[in-house]
Amino acid sequence: MSSAATAIDHAAQQCLRNGTKLTQKRKAVLSGLLQTKRAMTAYELSDFCKEEFNEAMPAMSVYRILDFLESQELVHKLKLANRFVACTHIACDHEHATPQFLICFNCYQVTEVSIKESIIKALHKSVDSAGYHLVTPQIEMNCLCEECMGMHDS
Repeated sequence: MSSAATAIDHAAQQCLRNGTKLTQKRKAVLSGLLQTKRAMTAYELSDFCKEEFNEAMPAMSVYRILDFLESQELVHKLKLANRFVACTHIACDHEHATPQFLICFNCYQVTEVSIKESIIKALHKSVDSAGYHLVTPQIEMNCLCEECMGMHDS
């Protein structure tokens, strides 16, 4: 079984445990993120579903599906890029750190990394001392991946 198929199976089980269902359309959208392994817009996912599954899905439907998948902690919304990415920990059974993302601003490849809890606590402290309230500790860093770096060097 492919890693995408394994992730879909785990996602379906997680939805059942949460009292929801991973419908065929939800599976198609999640598959798009898992198969491309990059951050995508709702419009790109709509096109993917049409090409891969011959399933016409308007972008507004894809947005609703992405909201559902985000509520189930199966995808992450990357606000910096205004795109979505599949959670890399769908098939894991252990506790996860706060997600942090390295986003290639050229090709939208995304790597989810872990940052030490002590750094997250220090970030909270800095934000609090500045008189703000941290809404989400998710960090998104605008980067350039090695492959795109090679293209820029040429």
